Amino acid sequence: MNGDDVRAALAELLRALGPHTAGPGWEAPAGLLEWSCRETAAHVAHDLLAYAGQLAARPTDRYLPFDLTVREQADPGEVLAVVTACAHLLATALDAAPPGLRAWHHGPCDPPGFAAMGVAETLLHTHDITCGLGLPWQPPAGLCAAVLARLFPGAPPGEPADVLLWCTGRGELNGRPRKASWTWRAALVS
Repeated sequence: MNGDDVRAALAELLRALGPHTAGPGWEAPAGLLEWSCRETAAHVAHDLLAYAGQLAARPTDRYLPFDLTVREQADPGEVLAVVTACAHLLATALDAAPPGLRAWHHGPCDPPGFAAMGVAETLLHTHDITCGLGLPWQPPAGLCAAVLARLFPGAPPGEPADVLLWCTGRGELNGRPRKASWTWRAALVS
């Protein structure tokens, strides 16, 4: 996975959410999350920026000690503008990263791992927000399949979007109950 995948995930987020920034509901819970739809969008921006920072600074044993704060008065459209900026920062960092680069994310992580996490955060939380806003939306199969291959190599077979949602505790899958806890594998196995 790479910067183009992050840009594609961002395009999906903007297509799904962009037309609905003036509508009500952004203070409602985002799907099964305790965060509001607005807080969830700000979280996406935070994670994308954090991943870009890790790639740029290349720490090998820790996370950088910074956080993104989206001002309380920012409306949903402005929050999506921050998400857009952070997604492009991550995509640019991925474009510039040499293949052998390693940076910390629960161990040494390569650029494709950071790209997969950025895509996953974007797609999964777009799903959460669309659920909170009552909008029909399903993550695209191709991007979901790529995320599953990189972050969930032991995932069961099935429709990629349904499998990704199940792997992250957002739904049932072919009689399998919703997961209560989960983790993805971004760090490279030594």
